[in-house]
Amino acid sequence: MKKEIGKHGVAGVFPNKLTERIWKMKKWNVLPCDRSGAEALACRYQVPAVMGVLMQARGLTDPEQIEKTFNAEAVFADPMEMADMEKAVDRLWRAVDAFEKIAVYGDYDADGVTSTAMLYSYLESCGADVLYYIPDRENEGYGLNLEAIAALREQGVQLIVTVDNGVSSIEEVDYANQLGMDVVVTDHHQPRESLPAAVAVVDPHRQDCPSAFKEFSGVGVAFKLIMAMEGPGCDVTGLLENYADLAAIGTIGDIVPLTGENRTLVKAGLPLLSRTDRLGLQALLENAGLDNRKLNAGNVTFGVVPRINATGRMGAPERAVRLLLSEDPDEAGQLALDICDNNTYRREIESEIFERAVSALQERPELLQDRVLVIAGEDWHAGVIGIVASRIVERFGKPSILIAVNNGEAKGSGRSIDGFSLFDAVCSCADLLTKFGGHPMAAGLSLLPEQIEAFRIKINRFAAERYPLMPLPKLRIDCLLEPEELNLELPRCVKLLEPFGTGNPAPLFGLYQAKLTDVTPVGGGKHLRLTVMKGQYAIRCMRFGTTLEEFPYVPGDLLDLAVTVEEKPFNGKSTLSIVVRDCKPAGLDGGKVLRERQIYEKSRRGERLSQTEAASLMPDRDAFAAVYRFLRAGNGFEGQEEVLLCRLHNPALELGKLFIMLDVLEEHGLIRQRRFGGECEISVEPVQAKVNLFDSRILAGLQRLQEEGETYVRASQNL
Repeated sequence: MKKEIGKHGVAGVFPNKLTERIWKMKKWNVLPCDRSGAEALACRYQVPAVMGVLMQARGLTDPEQIEKTFNAEAVFADPMEMADMEKAVDRLWRAVDAFEKIAVYGDYDADGVTSTAMLYSYLESCGADVLYYIPDRENEGYGLNLEAIAALREQGVQLIVTVDNGVSSIEEVDYANQLGMDVVVTDHHQPRESLPAAVAVVDPHRQDCPSAFKEFSGVGVAFKLIMAMEGPGCDVTGLLENYADLAAIGTIGDIVPLTGENRTLVKAGLPLLSRTDRLGLQALLENAGLDNRKLNAGNVTFGVVPRINATGRMGAPERAVRLLLSEDPDEAGQLALDICDNNTYRREIESEIFERAVSALQERPELLQDRVLVIAGEDWHAGVIGIVASRIVERFGKPSILIAVNNGEAKGSGRSIDGFSLFDAVCSCADLLTKFGGHPMAAGLSLLPEQIEAFRIKINRFAAERYPLMPLPKLRIDCLLEPEELNLELPRCVKLLEPFGTGNPAPLFGLYQAKLTDVTPVGGGKHLRLTVMKGQYAIRCMRFGTTLEEFPYVPGDLLDLAVTVEEKPFNGKSTLSIVVRDCKPAGLDGGKVLRERQIYEKSRRGERLSQTEAASLMPDRDAFAAVYRFLRAGNGFEGQEEVLLCRLHNPALELGKLFIMLDVLEEHGLIRQRRFGGECEISVEPVQAKVNLFDSRILAGLQRLQEEGETYVRASQNL
């Protein structure tokens, strides 16, 4: 008798439209696990065996670390451990007591907005004469600026307190000092070699800061400042009741690791956010369809943070602070509606730019061979190109920089993949840039429009020298499961590790060698229910947003699934929801396939090939015959390239070699093909005459690249 598991769940998206594929091939890494150690952990802490595996796989083996992770109490280190915290507290209390005008100077993203609202609200409750200032993204940019400082001085401000910015504002702080204003900096970004000449610079990343935990967001540092102002008798529980909802939004929004004190803030804040008494948040949650729901980090990431960020990208950013502080139901409702409208408009603009960026790559497909994608466009909204860059990275699996050209200026924003420092790459092009900054995973820059092509060439030259083989996009699997382990005990164990986010992702489980037996459209054809078999178990899972036409697999295919699990109510009972987050043909080594693609791209760029690399690309007659027979029998092919590779049923066939054969077949007029970003459309053409496939300029060029590589190696050995 078949046993059904997970009648209600989520399965994966596999769009096969050339411009809209959601999943990019990744290297699947299963975390190593010491099974005996996992069993010992499970026994020691009286938890199910699978929980022991999760703890062991995630490095939760130290008793003190385990205690911190599962302790229900909110524990924070002494805020006075942070460098300059005492100076910051003394100056702030002097300003409060003397009724000096204080300006809380924030930033336009969710972290900066919540930091501003939190510190402003606290200072106001202390009786301070306080105002807040959020710079305009387009006209002022990030951080302190001279014009804003001058304007604040005209308003009588005597003390500026920065939140989520300021640690690099050396010139701006000097200017404030010249105007007779004091500055207290609170920030969490990496400082330069020199710190600004402020009264205090509170930043955990200062080299001389002894605080143990370094990974705070801006709102986390602001919360520690408030703790310090409360003094030794600080009622942490009371502060969390007042501010943890804001701290949770800012911490989640800034994508800092949800570990240590960040985890404590978010864990305390999420329940408060679900029942918040802030009128603005109530209205925002209602507009987002999240009211009366128990919120998790995912809800906040996709439902709350983008709406707050949208005000900084598309409108007047101070409205988000007003929303969080509003005590007028009508005002809060209108602000929430406006902000949600901004977010809708932001999504429309984002989608338009994404489509235009993809079209630019289609018009110049040679750009897809680059190690780093650089895509520029006229009249793109600079406020959303960073989001689009993230989508391009996900779509094509490569570091990507989008550049918006407007009114003779070019502004760029880039995102990377783990293992490739985009900041270092951008720094190598400093001579072409007028402004730049960032960190390994993201960077911003400005340059003259006429320098864009030179920038693309130079950043790819840096990548070629530093990363001959680029890092691969990866998918982390916590552990492999057998069907009998898919039960309600599993999501209950998973819940103990919440909240999930950066540094603490939701556990991903591998279900390998599962045979697809049924694919059923549901929800008016917008979603799919998949049924797979493994042994005697039938496992049901679903995925929203996938049509039957977009799904590349058919019943009978053997698949590897990457799934998450959740406990959900259904008809008054708890049921297991199985969420397929990724999927590939069973046994396919994604890392090997991606490396084969990189070798093929080297050949397309005309780079020297080693003998081994050239051999992996050079086809023989039998391979040509097998591929051509398959295409003729199926009247061509449409779908994912790795699926085509698997449909050929030749374990020895490498992806790069397949690409070379397709190129040669097209060169001789036997097929027509369109390959783009992991997808292909191939049609078979009528045969006009017998051809010699090896009489090919493509193969001749491949041979030449191999010879150049061998000559280079011999020359290097003789040095």
